[in-house]
Amino acid sequence: MIPKDNLILIKNIQIYSEDRFIENGYIIMKNKKIIEVGVLSDLENDQDYQIIEVPSGFIAVPGFIDVHIHGVNGADTMDATKEALDTMASALPKEGTTSFLATTITQERKEIEKALINAGEYMKTQADQGKAEVLGIHLEGPFVNAKRAGAQPVHHIIDPNVSFLKEWLALSNHSIKLVTLAPEQPNGLEMVRYLKENGIIASIGHSDATYEQVVEAIEAGANHVTHLFNQMKGLHHREPGVVGAAFLHDELKAEIIADGVHVRPEMVKLAYQQKQREGLILITDSMRAKCLKNGTYDLGGQEVTVKDGKAVLEDGTLAGSILKLGQAFKNILNYTGCSIEDAIQMASVNPAKQLNIYDRKGSIAKGKDADIVILDHNREIFMTICRGEVAFHKEDDIK
Repeated sequence: MIPKDNLILIKNIQIYSEDRFIENGYIIMKNKKIIEVGVLSDLENDQDYQIIEVPSGFIAVPGFIDVHIHGVNGADTMDATKEALDTMASALPKEGTTSFLATTITQERKEIEKALINAGEYMKTQADQGKAEVLGIHLEGPFVNAKRAGAQPVHHIIDPNVSFLKEWLALSNHSIKLVTLAPEQPNGLEMVRYLKENGIIASIGHSDATYEQVVEAIEAGANHVTHLFNQMKGLHHREPGVVGAAFLHDELKAEIIADGVHVRPEMVKLAYQQKQREGLILITDSMRAKCLKNGTYDLGGQEVTVKDGKAVLEDGTLAGSILKLGQAFKNILNYTGCSIEDAIQMASVNPAKQLNIYDRKGSIAKGKDADIVILDHNREIFMTICRGEVAFHKEDDIK
């Protein structure tokens, strides 16, 4: 590992920095931060640096931020153990993810509380070196609509309850950053207002809300949509629903699972044309089976079968994904014809801005965390750097 107090130099690299594209550039890192970004010809001396060698023609983009991920490599947020979050934080750099929200699922109250306590404690002591950073918790459920439950266990769904939420915020050491709820349910708007007042993202998801009800939620403070198209009232010419409201209201940033399974490529393209790069956030919504072989796995106490790139419940309902965020980055390029700058906006910039951490993450710029992904000529992950430490290197992985 590279000592974190040393100056580290990446050179001969194409850089998509915060404000420009640099054809042949360099990045200097120290103590987990980016301290300089520039054109290689302006670098006077490289003898004082530890140099990270990168093949010619590779590109540097900001680390990806996954605001909706349940698990990976056999671990899940709901396992409520330090080891589970360690496994997730260690596995995610392989797909270019340098930070994430540990995401819960609808469950009985004590199980949710164990996961919240665990994540809050983990964030206080999480290791700095070579792992993705847990930025907080995404509370998905239990405040959703049973009509749009999807893989959320119906028997544990409850109406929005601000008293519960206050208790859970305290238990989690105030690490809940995003809450998915159905605003049309009793007390839904009250919860949206509370979230807004406390600087927490209120996201409309697993919702059967009408267009008018979504507008009410926006007025109350909702500014996010959980996995657009999936488990929500769809677009109809006499009822725009949640999807129509997401298309028409710039106040709403919309997550999208760009795997071609949860959302067809053509619908991803339609969403991109409507929301543009400022309006979409790439997520995985992945479960513990990601990075593992076909088989049977657990999700919130339910049996999930993974086969041929799909994760489904016994009745065939899609149950999270096994999508990698690096693949979602490639997919959005292929599905929409967008530029690399556009894909960066959806994978890094938008989630950072939505979480109000763009001052330290989401772009390659002086003073920000040294969260950097190096992509090869095929836009595959070659290397991931988390806060100045090499967390994944493809050549090491092959060995």
